[in-house]
Amino acid sequence: MAVLIVILGVFFGLCILSTTLLRWNEVRYKKKGLPPGTMGWPVFGETTEFLKQGPSFMKNQLLRYGSFFKSHLLGCPTIVSMDPEVNRYILVNEAKGLVPGYPQSMLDILGKCNIAAVHGSAHKHMRGALLALISPAMIKQQLLPKIDDFMRSHLSNWDNKIIDIQEKTKEMAFLSSLRQIASSEASSISQAFMPEFFKLVLGTLSLPINLPNTNYHRGLQARKNITGLLRKLVEKRRTSGETLNDMLGFLINGENKYNLSDEEMIDLIITILYSGYETVSTTSMMALKYLHDHPKVLDELRKEHVAIREKKRLEDPIDYNDYKSMRFTRAVIYETSRMATIVNGVLRKTTKDMEINGFVIPEGWRIYVYTREINYDPHLYPDPLTFNPWRWLDKGLEYQNYFFIFGGGTRQCPGKELGLAEISTFLHYFVTRYNWKEVGGDTLMKFPRVEAPNGLHIRVSSN
Repeated sequence: MAVLIVILGVFFGLCILSTTLLRWNEVRYKKKGLPPGTMGWPVFGETTEFLKQGPSFMKNQLLRYGSFFKSHLLGCPTIVSMDPEVNRYILVNEAKGLVPGYPQSMLDILGKCNIAAVHGSAHKHMRGALLALISPAMIKQQLLPKIDDFMRSHLSNWDNKIIDIQEKTKEMAFLSSLRQIASSEASSISQAFMPEFFKLVLGTLSLPINLPNTNYHRGLQARKNITGLLRKLVEKRRTSGETLNDMLGFLINGENKYNLSDEEMIDLIITILYSGYETVSTTSMMALKYLHDHPKVLDELRKEHVAIREKKRLEDPIDYNDYKSMRFTRAVIYETSRMATIVNGVLRKTTKDMEINGFVIPEGWRIYVYTREINYDPHLYPDPLTFNPWRWLDKGLEYQNYFFIFGGGTRQCPGKELGLAEISTFLHYFVTRYNWKEVGGDTLMKFPRVEAPNGLHIRVSSN
C-alpha cells in the first residue's frame, strides 16, 4: 500500500511539474501584440510534435489559431504564416529587416558562408558564385553531358531487378552532384563521402544539442570529416596544376571573378550537394509513383521521350535542345512538386521589432513562411487533389504571384534549372528503357494529400 501511495505521489508530482512548466513557458512569451498560439516546453518548445507530425501538426494549429500563429520550433520562438499575401510580402522584403532565419543546427553544419546563412553583400557574392557554376550556359556546355553520362550508367543494370527506389534516387542525387563537382575523383571518394553526407543531412534537422549520439553531434562530426576530404581534394588539384571542366576546376581556377576563399569554396560545395539532394531524389521517386498510378500521364510522357530517342542513335546522349523540348516532362515535375511538396516553406528572422499582419513580431524571432497549403488552394489550382500535369502547359501558372514551389523573392532556388535537368534526364532514360510495377514497401513518410512511399520497391523490366 505504501509503495502505491509513493507511486501515485510521484505521478501527481510530475503532472503538477509538467503543468507548471508548460504554463510558465506560455506566460514567458505572452507579450502584447503577438499572435495566438502555444509555445510548448521550455527549451524544446513544440519541436518534437513538429518533427514527428509534420504537416498534421501545422494543420491542427491552423484550425486552432488561424493562418498566422506563434510556436517554439527547433530552439527558437517562431511565427508561422500560412497566408499567401503575407508570405509573398515576407519573401520579397528582405531589405526591410527580414533576413534568413535557418536553425542554428543548419548554420553550424552547413557553414557560416553557406548561401542560406548570409545576407546583404555577402549573399550577393555567394549567390553570384553559385549562379556562375550552374548558369544555363554551364548546364548546356558542361553539366548536362556529365548528367547524361551518369544517368546512363546509373540506370544501366536495373533490368529484371527489384529496386528500392527511394534508396536508389537518394544515391542518384548525391552521386550525380558529386560527379559535377569533381568529375575525375567522384568515383574514388564517393564511398567515404556518402555515409558522412547522410549524417550531415540528418544533423541539420535536429535540435542543436551537442551530446554524444545525437543527430546534431553526428552532423558536426560529419561536417568535420567532409571538410577534411574536400580540403585534401582542393590541395591535390592545386598541386597537380591540372584544370578540369567541372565545378571544382572552375572555383580553383583564378580566372573566375568571384575568387572565393577555401572556406567559402567548401561551404558552397556542401550547399550544392545539400540543396539538390532531398529535392531531386524525392521528386524523382514521387514522379515514378504518380506515373505508375496515372497510366495516361505515363503514356504522354513516354511519347515525348520516345520521339527524342527516335531521332538519335542508341549511343547518342541527349543535348540541351532535347532537354528544352521536354515540355510535358517539365509539367510532370512541376505537378509532382506541387502534389508532394518536398519543401514545405522557408525561414526568415526579424532584425528589429516589426509589425506584420497586424501583430508585432519581436526582434530575433523566426518566421516560418509555410507555403505548403498554397499548393492545394482550389482558386489557384482547380481540382487540386488530382494529379494533372496538363495544367502546367499554360505558362501563366509558373508566373503567378503565389508560385512558391521553388521559393520566392531574391532567394528563389538558384539551382532550379539544374535540378529540372537532372530529373528530366533520369526520367528520359527510365521511361524509354523500362516498365515497372510496385511490389511492396511501407508508407510511413506522409504528405498531406498523398502517402509517399518509404522503402518503396519496384520490379523493373525492359520495354
